[in-house]
Amino acid sequence: MDIKDLRKNIDEIDKKLTDLFAERMAVSADIAEYKREKGLPVLDPVREREKLSEIAEMTPEGLRDYSELLYSLIFELSRDYQTKTLGAGSELTSKIEDAVENTPKLFPEQAFVACQGVAGSNSQFACDRLFRRASIMYFSSFEAVFKAIEKGLCKYGVIPVENSTAGSVNSVYDLMMSHKFSIVRSLRMKIEHCLLANPGTKLEDVKEIYSHEQAINQCSVFLSELTGVKVIPCENTAIAAKMVAESGRKDIAALASKQCMSFYGLASLKDSVQNTQNNYTRFICISKDLEIYPGADRTSVMLTLPHVPGSLYKLLARFYAVGVNINKLESRPLPGKEFEFMFYFDFDTPVYSPRLLRLLGDLPGLCEQFSYLGSYSEVI
Repeated sequence: MDIKDLRKNIDEIDKKLTDLFAERMAVSADIAEYKREKGLPVLDPVREREKLSEIAEMTPEGLRDYSELLYSLIFELSRDYQTKTLGAGSELTSKIEDAVENTPKLFPEQAFVACQGVAGSNSQFACDRLFRRASIMYFSSFEAVFKAIEKGLCKYGVIPVENSTAGSVNSVYDLMMSHKFSIVRSLRMKIEHCLLANPGTKLEDVKEIYSHEQAINQCSVFLSELTGVKVIPCENTAIAAKMVAESGRKDIAALASKQCMSFYGLASLKDSVQNTQNNYTRFICISKDLEIYPGADRTSVMLTLPHVPGSLYKLLARFYAVGVNINKLESRPLPGKEFEFMFYFDFDTPVYSPRLLRLLGDLPGLCEQFSYLGSYSEVI
């Protein structure tokens, strides 16, 4: 047989498969109606495990891994089709729909906002980009910003979560696990670092450089070219600049924004010392209450999965089955547990999409713990 004959055989088999697939999905819809009448959940993990075992027994040994992957995806599609057939929202989807309906149509221009650091920090500049007139309260740590939101001291908080050069701010992701909040907007902002020192200081005089560890990582190439210089992490780039200014010393410097030069009366020994000119940091704006503003096309969730083989694959297959694109997946170890992780997801789909609402309605049933962090748009 030549390739044309073989492809003709494939076409004939595919016709049978598509007819059987449509027939199977029609039965799935009937099962959904039965579950509605009996008050049963869409997900039946015991039945799925039994079914996979039966299929493995019916499949030639060399094809069992492939059949398991195939039917795992079919189960995901069937569950989504049943959910769509039932058309019933979960408590979470109802909460999201209420937030879409009741959130003001315009993002606020003025608000009390919590930021980590001091005046001149990148968080402040991110806040100025998000709000026209923000009353900023500065806090010493990221955790204090989360607590300020929880306690109602500030309406919003602005926190960095990742950088295009240095990667994720791991301490922030760890704090997300222990605080209640909602993401209402995000911002991607270009970051430039300068080496700032007291006027009259020369580059060869500098023996110590202070900055936040993220800024240090973002300027690693420049720092590696210096000799006899000690690099010391501190809480914030602006705090480093302020400390250098208040010290009056001419043997120390700070990696900070150029705006800090005028804020604290410093001089720039060298501009733009970051590793790349395309150096961006992503900030999130958080609130205590769920707010979903018009145009929200990004959603964030946080979850933990059963510590069993295939649990992450099954979750990812669910995203694939409904056509939702994941643009970030971050994992962080769970405190006090060995080799178990919290997973953070960002995915791109408008909050108005029925696919997204079905997915969010189903995800909690696949997870040990699940937190919906919000749907929002990103400012660039």
